Amino acid sequence: MFKKILIANRGEIACRVIKTARKMGIGTVAVYSDADRNALHVQMADEAVHIGPPPANQSYIVIDKIMAAIRHTGAEAVHPGYGFLSENMKFAEALEKEGVTFVGPPSPAIEAMGDKITSKKIAMEAGVNTVPGYMGLIADAEEAVKISREIGYPVMIKASAGGGGKGMRIAWNDEEAAEGFQSSKNEAASSFGDDRIFIEKFVTQPRHIEIQVLADKHGNCVYLHERECSIQRRNQKVIEEAPSPFLDEATRKAMGEQACALARAVGYTSAGTVEFIVDGQKNFYFLEMNTRLQVEHPVTELITGVDLVEQMIRVAAGEKLPFAQKDLKINGWAIESRLYAEDPYRGFLPSIGRLSRYRPPAEAADTRGVVRNDTGVYEGGEISMYYDPMIAKLCTWAPTRAQSIEGMRQALDEFEVEGIGHNLPFLSAVMDHPRFVEGAMTTAFIAEEYPEGFAGVELGEDILRRVAASAAAMHRVAEIRRARISGRMDNHERHVGEDWVVSLQGQSFPLTIEADREGATVRFGDGGEYRVSSDWVPGQSLARLDVNGTRVVLKVGKIPSGFRLRIRGADLKVHVRTPRQAELAGLMPEKLPPDTSRFLLCPMPGLIVRINVEEGQEVQEGQALCTVEAMKMENILRAEKKAVVRRIAAIAGQSLKVDDVIMEFE
Repeated sequence: MFKKILIANRGEIACRVIKTARKMGIGTVAVYSDADRNALHVQMADEAVHIGPPPANQSYIVIDKIMAAIRHTGAEAVHPGYGFLSENMKFAEALEKEGVTFVGPPSPAIEAMGDKITSKKIAMEAGVNTVPGYMGLIADAEEAVKISREIGYPVMIKASAGGGGKGMRIAWNDEEAAEGFQSSKNEAASSFGDDRIFIEKFVTQPRHIEIQVLADKHGNCVYLHERECSIQRRNQKVIEEAPSPFLDEATRKAMGEQACALARAVGYTSAGTVEFIVDGQKNFYFLEMNTRLQVEHPVTELITGVDLVEQMIRVAAGEKLPFAQKDLKINGWAIESRLYAEDPYRGFLPSIGRLSRYRPPAEAADTRGVVRNDTGVYEGGEISMYYDPMIAKLCTWAPTRAQSIEGMRQALDEFEVEGIGHNLPFLSAVMDHPRFVEGAMTTAFIAEEYPEGFAGVELGEDILRRVAASAAAMHRVAEIRRARISGRMDNHERHVGEDWVVSLQGQSFPLTIEADREGATVRFGDGGEYRVSSDWVPGQSLARLDVNGTRVVLKVGKIPSGFRLRIRGADLKVHVRTPRQAELAGLMPEKLPPDTSRFLLCPMPGLIVRINVEEGQEVQEGQALCTVEAMKMENILRAEKKAVVRRIAAIAGQSLKVDDVIMEFE
């Protein structure tokens, strides 16, 4: 077995590999850019080597710099994680030439399967069902439009060397095909150093289901069942689960056997994933094979009990797989929620900055459930604009899907993140969405259910009343504390009233509170009654309460005459007032937000790639105005209505903050 492994990656996956290597007694080497000097993976590793400036194309994907780090530290093997150099044949060849083991497949398999065009051709020859498309190289946008017409819209434009949703667009017409081709080409070049693009038919109403395979160097290949990855945004997975709620055993077996057959056809070894699109009749079509570890591998580990990183290392060291296909059973249900540094209220655009608060739920594992959080950040750390916006992968396991979903709801409610925009509210909203709960989702779920974007959650009447009762009980505790601090009387409880009005989500609830040593009884004016108990004290940012026997977890912030409470994707301003105060508050005028309709504001911190219009030009609704790049993704900003450009305040190459003015309209 190896004595020292270098991890050619960063963030949570580097931390994940370090954990398993440590468990196996293997030393670890981290590499880091200027932006990652204080990163968690650097702190966790036994050794760390600086490799250059923040941009990945000047550090993490520069093969010579990684090779120099290997020579400097004497690492015997390299784990590439995912992204960066994980599917780069030249990197694998450089390692082979150096006599260093690549913890992944041999370079010919990377060449065959890592290239999306080649892999589809091989799959077709192997008899695997594939999506119709054009596998040849595409010269320019004009040819892309011609090919798209021949295939028939809608089409998927994809980077040949792509992954993680980078360099991928859906086009429904000629204009989108031309624009999508150029943006995909640009993203592919900056993310992978390979700008080749191919086009295939976009299957409507699809489910994205993938098979995890594991093969050793002794001819053994198994599949570790499937993962459902249909909850996607901009072709990037957001929530995954294992197994799929859609597949039956026969389809699962057929997909698994095809995946293994494809792996054997290219001499594949290590852990890889064969991805399929599955339609409503359970017909499945090969999409691509990822020859490296997938982001969502933890859910497979949770239902099989197999440490995939450990098996990758053991396979690379020449060991045989310790199990056969018959040994791999599905145990329970696992769900993964990807926590991203992106603002769901601004169209999921990237957010950067300092994590002023980062408190994940406590990890735990027993026969009733598991909470696991794979992360690469810490409180006080920075979220950089240079890399993928994923902060953490929160996973839950339970014996049933319903229990796993409920575990995830509770874990998301307990996850505290402040200082940046993040998608925790959206993840919570999905966990409560009827379509997700029923397992009736497709890759169009987000577009269909949130066509105007995510605007938060409206709580149902039952949970709204539980929150109101909780807020009243918490307010009473806060008032008692104020009475103690003021020293008004020794029997301070006597000065805290029983009659209150709780206002939240556009509703007001008159209620009374009767307290004792065990908690408080909250009676609503219409007769509802709730028993509330908790050990919460003012100043705590998380409140865990029992409300009529139901566990309620609230993120708590203080506002005048009440609280900011967040639960299940809802962000509520909750006012707790005396009846007279509530009467007077109802007479106050509503403060309206400023009118910014005449301005195009930068929706995220990013770089202006191009300005498409000029001052004095008339623009039409939907016309491209400019392109902003952030976290390796290009975002085209379009006109919301017909207008004339009065002033352009930004230039190409300029870095802007959120809400900086790009242009003004007449």
